[in-house]
Amino acid sequence: MALESAQGRRQLHDLSTLGTSAWSDEELRYHHHVMSELSPWLNAQGVHIHGQIIQEIERRGGLKR
Repeated sequence: MALESAQGRRQLHDLSTLGTSAWSDEELRYHHHVMSELSPWLNAQGVHIHGQIIQEIERRGGLKR
């Protein structure tokens, strides 16, 4: 069972075992925001994961508020 944060959002470590297509819109939105803020310090793996998140957001037609 995946651990969830206080906001009910699964942690990136737990999500890493799933494809981004299994992530909720809220999870995509949150982790995209966090990784965007941290982008200057992301390593190659972080940049790759962030790219996958962006591709999934685009595949879904963007994120609705």
